[in-house]
Amino acid sequence: MSHKYNPKEIEPKWQHRWEESECFKATEDTTMPKYYCLEMYPYPSASLHMGHLRNYAIGDSIARYKRLNGFNVLYPMGYDAFGLPAENAAIKQKIDPEGWTRSNIEAIKHQQQEMGLSYDWSRQIQSLDENYYKWNQWIFLKFYEKGLTYREKAVINWCPDCNTVLANEQVINNRCWRCSSIVELRELEQWFFRIRDYADELLTSLDDLGWPESVKTMQRNWIGRSEGTIINFNIANSGETIPIFTTRPDTVFGVTFMVFAPEHPLIKNWVEGTKYQAPFETFLAGVQKEDKFQRTAADKEKKGMFIGKYAINPLTNDEIPVYVGNFVIYEYGAGAVMAVPAHDQRDFEFAREHDLPVKVVIRPGNTSLSPDEMTEAYIEDGILVNSGEFDGLDNHEAIVKISRKLEEIKLGKSTVNYKLRDWLISRQRYWGTPIPIIHCDKCGTVPVSIEDLPVKLPGDVEFTGSGNPLATSSSFINTICPECGAPAHRETDTMDTFVDSSWYFFKYCSPFSEQVPFDKEPVSYWMPVDQYIGGIEHAILHLLYARFFTKALRDIGLSGIDEPFSRLLCQGMVNKEAPYCELCNRFLPPEDYEGSSCSACGNEYKLKSAKMSKSLGNVVDPRILMDNYGADASRFFILFGSNPERELEWSNAGIESVYKSLEKSFHLLIEMPGSVKDTIDTRDNYIKFITHKSIRDATYNFEELKLKDAITHIMILVDELSTYSKMPVNKDIYNEARMTAAVLLSPVIPHLCEEVWELTGHDDFIIRARWPICDETVVNEMNEFKWNLLSDLSDDIREIIKVARITSQKRIRIYSAAGWKFRLAGLFKQEFAKTKDRGQIMKTLMSTDLKRYGKQVNQILGKYLNDPSLAPYVDMGLDGEFSFLNEAALILESGFNCTIEFYKEEDSHEKKAAGALPGRPAIIID
Repeated sequence: MSHKYNPKEIEPKWQHRWEESECFKATEDTTMPKYYCLEMYPYPSASLHMGHLRNYAIGDSIARYKRLNGFNVLYPMGYDAFGLPAENAAIKQKIDPEGWTRSNIEAIKHQQQEMGLSYDWSRQIQSLDENYYKWNQWIFLKFYEKGLTYREKAVINWCPDCNTVLANEQVINNRCWRCSSIVELRELEQWFFRIRDYADELLTSLDDLGWPESVKTMQRNWIGRSEGTIINFNIANSGETIPIFTTRPDTVFGVTFMVFAPEHPLIKNWVEGTKYQAPFETFLAGVQKEDKFQRTAADKEKKGMFIGKYAINPLTNDEIPVYVGNFVIYEYGAGAVMAVPAHDQRDFEFAREHDLPVKVVIRPGNTSLSPDEMTEAYIEDGILVNSGEFDGLDNHEAIVKISRKLEEIKLGKSTVNYKLRDWLISRQRYWGTPIPIIHCDKCGTVPVSIEDLPVKLPGDVEFTGSGNPLATSSSFINTICPECGAPAHRETDTMDTFVDSSWYFFKYCSPFSEQVPFDKEPVSYWMPVDQYIGGIEHAILHLLYARFFTKALRDIGLSGIDEPFSRLLCQGMVNKEAPYCELCNRFLPPEDYEGSSCSACGNEYKLKSAKMSKSLGNVVDPRILMDNYGADASRFFILFGSNPERELEWSNAGIESVYKSLEKSFHLLIEMPGSVKDTIDTRDNYIKFITHKSIRDATYNFEELKLKDAITHIMILVDELSTYSKMPVNKDIYNEARMTAAVLLSPVIPHLCEEVWELTGHDDFIIRARWPICDETVVNEMNEFKWNLLSDLSDDIREIIKVARITSQKRIRIYSAAGWKFRLAGLFKQEFAKTKDRGQIMKTLMSTDLKRYGKQVNQILGKYLNDPSLAPYVDMGLDGEFSFLNEAALILESGFNCTIEFYKEEDSHEKKAAGALPGRPAIIID
């Protein structure tokens, strides 16, 4: 019976059967090894993009592979459903953010199901559900009890016209994204988590994680541990003291000015009503247009201005001018730096630009430095000068003694500092988790009782675009103080949505827990996540917050887990060609080009690879892809395009080719060849070898997450099977090969393989089969060498035919090397392991009976020394090689459609035969 490959029928059929039989439902089973596979908590946009398709295809393939290997797999899905897009939609479209979000969840879930993803949907969660965000509030209160939650003033972006706080991404060129008003910086009371309390553990435990080194480096840099000294600088005539952290207290006598971040809240107060106010406001507006972190780059212009204030150097009592500068960031340290221009290049450049004094306090050995003649800062070690009682000290010794002196006079101390700031979780928005705090005029800040959770989001709010929508709900705001019973009001801030994604992986382990966020027993079974998958853009904040939550939840007794994710994979971007104008040096969105020319300059554009984006018009809609070619072809194409951590280049032609290949493979795997035999010859043995070699190589590459490479090895088996099927096959060997191919391919193209499994007489799902095991008696060093020898020989024959432009070969003669060459190869390997000296090796060779072949030995030795891999790593001997090649004649004859003859070099008078080497026979084509 003929069966047609029809994805539109096959794929829904198997998706329905998987769901009906609960194939992917996970339960704790201590008799089985567990495997927890997880993709990063996705935001439910209205539709999937190609990055989603790649992410999910990777995760699903890994989960299916692990199930086939006998693991009890947890592979869940849920949705990070709070956030700004829904609130913006509510403001713009006057719609309910919950309805908008739930509609998106249903749409994206449907697309995920159409992909055939093997999620345990019974564990689905979404952070907008009251029984999820209730636990955000529970955790907040437990952190509050432990002292990990606090409230203090912090600087925020404020739009005066919209009367609302703006997230950083809502500020565009220092203007509000909604009304284009100039954004102001204001201080508001904000809620924080004390992530800095865990800074040292977050840093040290990175070493044990199986994460990409680049990600661990980013986290280390973000945490930013450094040992140094806090030096307290009093601000003259203000009563303010600014604690400055420095790793170079040895340079404190050389401080000639101080620089504050323009955003520092003290600056606004200091300049208000002075002649410096207007120029400062102009300066601040300009700085805020710069990228906050790019402006600190070494090659960035150092801009600044004096603000009329002076600080007091605690060791010299000198008054030093206070500046603001674009290269200082408020979020780092105290938001201010002591400037030592003689010994810091950035400070040196700023001092020269603003005509500020340069004071040398460290000289190199016995060499003096003249401030007026310096062209750059001296930043090396040296001896202290102009430093009072510390003159003459080595600067490393001075670091210790100056720090001790500052501590004695109570103007500083040695400390460990971190760049990492505490986590500001307050958001002045509606669509998030309400912070469970009540404000009472009598009792102050009062936490909501655990029994009264959740504090629910109200429905009677107004989305005007001005202010916090929660503040429009009197039913939400007005409440009773739980301590004194007096009228009080609720906190109107909601939590940063990073809170939702900082513990969701625990909730999947215990989705139905009612007394606590999750139960210990299932968490101790499933956690940590064995494989976490997501984009590099989350390498810092999300991963850092998730790690902090894991450690803090451990410390309040919820789990015994130290780290959430054992292994991390950051998949590469999906790219596609887009128009690029070399003259304008930019990619062109559709509205910026006409025909083949750039609209701005008229130059002919070129096509250049770029990340898929709607703005460039180079996106490919996964729904169209799956509608036209099916989920399996889409999955195969995106996994076969490149290994997961690499970027993927899109090709429209590629998907067509993949579909045709799958159609061909489907028929190959379900149909038995017409000619079957009981005997076994070399061709049959070769297929058995390729079968087990494919098992070994695919297994290795799946374990290493090299999915493209795994597919490559499996398709080699499929291609060899296709060639094998055209001749008489051994039934058992053929069946083993095709069933092996089906199982190996099933993590990648599960629907097709399930159909093949059923059509070839299997009663159960292929997902319940077992991953095949490589037979090491079939794939051993000797067999691998032999079959590689045959493969290399075939490649050499094809190359000769191509170069010589032979259109129809009648006979191919193959010559195995003389016996003495095999002895030479063996001796060479033995001596080469001892020494690489040509003379010494030649001397040893000439001390044997090989001396009679001296000239030839010298020539072959030169070849082996130039490329040691030419010497065969397995010693078959002349008789072994000659016998194997004769046995393989059938394969070569069918491949080249001509007579194949084998000879030994020592029995031949052909000059070309003398070029034969062990493992590299000579070839003559007639």
